[in-house]
Amino acid sequence: MGKHESHPEVAKRLKRAEGHLRTVIAMIEGGRPCADIAQQLHAVEQAVSRAKKALIGDHIAHCLDDAVAQGGAAARAAVGELKTLAKYL
Repeated sequence: MGKHESHPEVAKRLKRAEGHLRTVIAMIEGGRPCADIAQQLHAVEQAVSRAKKALIGDHIAHCLDDAVAQGGAAARAAVGELKTLAKYL
């Protein structure tokens, strides 16, 4: 399965989230207002959520579709994997 086409975009989103998280830490250490900190934490959550959705969506669209097309054991495994992925949506 390896690297998917969406991985560079997912990594970009996660790096953005990492930057937001560093900002949150600096804001806490700097004594910034809670409302400002909460806003930045929301940005971190959104960036991670979008990265997760892109990763899972790409996996479903490519890897699982391919497995279903093969049928048999590959299709059954794909259904099991989809059930696992659904927990993270």
